[in-house]
Amino acid sequence: MSFIEKLLNAARKNGSLVCVGLDPDPSQMPEGVSVLEFNKAIIDATAGLVCAYKPNFAFYEALGADGFEILKATIDYIPDGIPVIGDAKRSDIGNTARAYARAIFEELGCDAATVNPYLGYDTIEPFMQYEDRGIFILCRTSNPGAADFQGLRLGDNASTLFEIVAKKAELWNEYGNIGLVVGATCPEELKLIRQQHPDMLLLIPGIGAQGGDLEKAVRYGVDSCGEKAIINSSRQIIYASKGKDFAAAAAFAAAQLRDRINGYRNK
Repeated sequence: MSFIEKLLNAARKNGSLVCVGLDPDPSQMPEGVSVLEFNKAIIDATAGLVCAYKPNFAFYEALGADGFEILKATIDYIPDGIPVIGDAKRSDIGNTARAYARAIFEELGCDAATVNPYLGYDTIEPFMQYEDRGIFILCRTSNPGAADFQGLRLGDNASTLFEIVAKKAELWNEYGNIGLVVGATCPEELKLIRQQHPDMLLLIPGIGAQGGDLEKAVRYGVDSCGEKAIINSSRQIIYASKGKDFAAAAAFAAAQLRDRINGYRNK
């Protein structure tokens, strides 16, 4: 089964476009709960409410020597029918990119990965060779400094850099497994990307703690069928409570987000 098939199956089964970011920060977690216990509890509580999970590798690398094992155990614990997006933002020259792709897809077993396009096609191509996996190319990211480069206008037609990245991504999408990362914090750019690329899969961060507009993220992000948008929320869900009820609070927050998204989809 391809990544897009797995994603759509999960989204339709759970009636959800919500992706939960599994980004464990011990300073924000309930006392006395290990990272793996925390992740498992969040997964148990939200598995029926999401279309995907997205662990950000930085939080596991920050755990030190055990981080890789905790990340692998977390991914292995996620139910088989729910895709896992490895948020690694990798990019490097060919042989190094191949090692990154092998680590993410073969060793860790992720269904998709985020990649940085700055180094060009030959750094993306090793990921593309995994035809059944997804590749999300950073296009217009949700952070405040994104406009420093991504918003620059280039060429005779004055296209922005993020528009050129999106056009390249669609050109490279020979296996239908490439999507774009476009933040909810830049709704007009999200709208533009969806208009220019009506069938591409979009991973949309920036909801919740980053202050993205949820209604616009849904209205501008989904395709003509109300699908192909993955709306990520991390801190708003996993840190909904620091008490013993953290898992139940995460489930409540995920359900609320799912229902709000579906309300906007139905409009």
